[in-house]
Amino acid sequence: MIVSNINTTASVEPLKSHPVLGEKLQKILAGAGLGSRRKMEQWIKNGRIMLNGKQATLGDRALPQDTVTVDNKTLKLDAYRSGIRRVIAYNKPEGEICTRSDPKGRPSVFDQLPRLKGERWIAIGRLDINTSGLLLFTTDGELANRLMHPSNTIEREYAVRVMGRATPDKIKRLVEGVELDDGPAHFTDIVSAGGSGINQWFHVCLLEGRNREVRRLWASQDLTVNRLKRVRFGNTFMPEGLRAGHWQELGKADIDGLSALVDLPPAKTYIKTPSERMAKQPKRSRVVTNKKSPSKAAKNNWQKKTSPSTHGAHAKKPATKPYKAKKANKHRG
Repeated sequence: MIVSNINTTASVEPLKSHPVLGEKLQKILAGAGLGSRRKMEQWIKNGRIMLNGKQATLGDRALPQDTVTVDNKTLKLDAYRSGIRRVIAYNKPEGEICTRSDPKGRPSVFDQLPRLKGERWIAIGRLDINTSGLLLFTTDGELANRLMHPSNTIEREYAVRVMGRATPDKIKRLVEGVELDDGPAHFTDIVSAGGSGINQWFHVCLLEGRNREVRRLWASQDLTVNRLKRVRFGNTFMPEGLRAGHWQELGKADIDGLSALVDLPPAKTYIKTPSERMAKQPKRSRVVTNKKSPSKAAKNNWQKKTSPSTHGAHAKKPATKPYKAKKANKHRG
């Protein structure tokens, strides 16, 4: 009989787990506004990312003091490290592009934004050169990526002037859905906002932001869009009184409400420096056109028929005063 001298009744001390240091590299890159996490993972696989002078691999984590380079260029991570989330609303005029540079020398929306140190503004979506209205910019890449991702179905509202005869049957088809070159599409809401003669104003809502989708939807019914302005993105309206070519920084309540739409927790509040509080936006020359907006009477009539609402379980009415035209009621065909 073999007798063991091992005490089988003694308790085995569990292995101590060491805390994981840093955050996943793809999360940091996405937070810096370079793209989605999936896209950043592909960049890491392709060897475009270096961490502290060494080739980065999937699974690598980074600390605030680490050096990250993308295509041999050092990445500025000041905004991500600070944990501060800033958002501004910009009233884009027609004629400006949404890219940072242009070979043709056309003006860019980024030319008009406040300058940042150690970080950059990230556009939340785009508007084509002939579309005006609300554009949001943030320093938080994760917020921008989530708001732009189609799966989150963030509602966009536009004021649109259409040339042609928009019959009830055509309106019904646009709500029920039509087939475009890149797949089916439809408006979730359409409400008439007045107009006379061959031109009619409408307010329409979409749950996605495909290229020139509003114009292509109307074109599918042999109607031409000759004026298009975005007035709302999610639960953020165009701030009242914000002139074309000017911007306004959103307050914490508005930023937290926007973040809640995509399940992001509240972030730190940015405190302006004395020089920033005193700074004024440059005056812009006024461009006189013969384009007419909806008449005041038409807007008032539209407002009486509709009431504001927002998309998403966490959506709240913004602290800033909304653009006069509020969300449209769902068309009933």
